[in-house]
Amino acid sequence: MKLKWVSKAFFIKGLFVLSLFLLIFISSISYKHITSLTESTQLLVHSYKIQIELEQLMSYMKEAETGQRGFIISHDTVFLEPYKSAHERVNGSFLILKYLTAEQKEQQPNLDSLLHLLNYRFELLETSLVLAVNAEMNHNELDLNLRRGRDVMDLLRMQVNKINEVEMGYFKLHQRKYEHEIFFTPIIAFLLLMFTLMVFTFSFIKINRDLVVLIKSNKQLIIKTESINHAEIIGEFCTTQWDPETHRYAFSDNLYRMLGVEPQSFEPTIENYIKFVHPEDRKTVEESYEQTTKENKINPLSYRIIRKDGELRYFRSRGKAVSEGQRNITHIGIIKDVTQMHLNSIELEERNHALEQSIKELESFNRIASHDLQEPLRKIQTFISRISEKEALTLSDSGKEYFEKILTSVTRMRVLIDDLLLFSRTTKTEKVFEPADLNQLLENALQELSHDIEEKNAVFFIPKLPVLNVIAFQIQQLFMNLIGNSLKYSKPGISPKIRIECKKVMAQENPILKPLNHNAFYKISVIDNGLGFEQEYAENIFNLFQRLHHEKEFPGSGIGLSICKKIVENHSGFITAEGIPGIGSSMHIFLPK
Repeated sequence: MKLKWVSKAFFIKGLFVLSLFLLIFISSISYKHITSLTESTQLLVHSYKIQIELEQLMSYMKEAETGQRGFIISHDTVFLEPYKSAHERVNGSFLILKYLTAEQKEQQPNLDSLLHLLNYRFELLETSLVLAVNAEMNHNELDLNLRRGRDVMDLLRMQVNKINEVEMGYFKLHQRKYEHEIFFTPIIAFLLLMFTLMVFTFSFIKINRDLVVLIKSNKQLIIKTESINHAEIIGEFCTTQWDPETHRYAFSDNLYRMLGVEPQSFEPTIENYIKFVHPEDRKTVEESYEQTTKENKINPLSYRIIRKDGELRYFRSRGKAVSEGQRNITHIGIIKDVTQMHLNSIELEERNHALEQSIKELESFNRIASHDLQEPLRKIQTFISRISEKEALTLSDSGKEYFEKILTSVTRMRVLIDDLLLFSRTTKTEKVFEPADLNQLLENALQELSHDIEEKNAVFFIPKLPVLNVIAFQIQQLFMNLIGNSLKYSKPGISPKIRIECKKVMAQENPILKPLNHNAFYKISVIDNGLGFEQEYAENIFNLFQRLHHEKEFPGSGIGLSICKKIVENHSGFITAEGIPGIGSSMHIFLPK
């Protein structure tokens, strides 16, 4: 039976292929005749166009004559309007004739003669007008010129008739060809048949292709179904479907596995599923189910499940209604086993609690550093000063030297503690942004550094800075640290020259700014002529306690630029450094616009 069906299908396909070849043959013959018929029609239309254009040309000449005659009789310039436009129209009409007869060599001498007569006729018309407007008009000469014009018009008509006679020869030839081709008009009936057969053939091919696609789609569906099943197992989730019309559920196999039972081991109903829900959470699940059935509303839901083996698991479900127009086809739900996430959340909360405790301890340490540690340092400084004042005469030179070293170390220790507190404040301070004039913040910073500026005899070049939404005291501290660095690391015996530049830049123009999630920035640069540094240290100088010089050469804690970096990061910005030993350094700050 199957073999017979296959043989029949093969025969039908062969018949269709044969019909297709036959239709192609008939179509080719039809196309040839239609092309010939179209060509014959175009030739006839071409002849009509030439005849019409010749009549149009003569009509324009008559309008010119009429306008001239009216002017000569009435001397009213209104009659000259047709005359003035006639020359341009005649030229246009002649150009069309020239184009239409471009491939007719026999007509070219006739057209040349026609053009000569047209030009001569316009010369006579122009002469008649000149004679007509002349105050001392010679009527005999005007009459003679008008007679010449009439003779030329007769010659024009004869020339046009000659061209028409030649074109009529072409016309008759084209007409005979057209009548010969029109004989095959009944072929249109065959075209209808061809169209019908083509549609039938297309339908067959389409059905055959759809069958192939259907087979292929079924294979892909099987593969995708298996992929989803494996994905559910690996991802520890499952799917459910609920039909609002039949109120029937369908559970995926992995739902049963997540409950600790064999796939499809019980009927997929909400009642059977709720049996696995923790008793304390059953009411919540039932209310969610009722809300879905009554209000067609699916909300995310978290609840606990007790597996068949007694293990407690945490589930989270989400759903979506699949609609067709105004009608809901089905509700799709996804249930995820979030037990590990829940346990991780608990662990994270415990770590957060421990972190909060650590933060409190650090804050306590800050308080100790700001008071308890500094108080002994102040007492040490006080006692050292008193010993130096009262016992200076009795101390040996080495004793005095030791006291100086102790005083220096205590002072450095105090600076270090102050800088650490400042860094801590920059890190943990509440970030309250408000519009601030950077010019005023820079001026405040310069006032704070006025003693060092006067001592170093520093020269500043300052542009106008913008108003930005910033943490004001931090930006002022930023200016103080950067300018203070330029003053500290200036060349001995040379007045520091510090230039501040400001310009707007776009993130797309600078690759380092693209990850900062802002389109526009203000680039503020602090450029000096100081000692500079090797470019290989450009990133290291922003690290905590990083120093490029020995503390005996330049005092400091090595925290200043770290504070600068932290301030810029607090403002979602970026800071870079450039240096050339012996030439100077440049600090570039990018703050969001």
